[in-house]
Amino acid sequence: MATKTLPDKCPLCGGNKKEGKTTFTVDLGFGVVVVRDVPATVCSQCGADWIKDNIASKLEDIVNDARQKHHIVEVTTLSA
Repeated sequence: MATKTLPDKCPLCGGNKKEGKTTFTVDLGFGVVVVRDVPATVCSQCGADWIKDNIASKLEDIVNDARQKHHIVEVTTLSA
């Protein structure tokens, strides 16, 4: 299976995209989930970020777990 490569230029501003980290937040209505240090492709100019599917799947698991706990605020980091 061929690996998909992302364009080097940001489609929003034309800046350069590079590997980095971002913070992912979700408002659950009754509370908020914040996941720090999420691997992502980030635009060096406007800060827009793109998260790969396998990372998004892990984030979905974290959010579902937080929803079950029903915490008002949950802050975590993404473990590799």
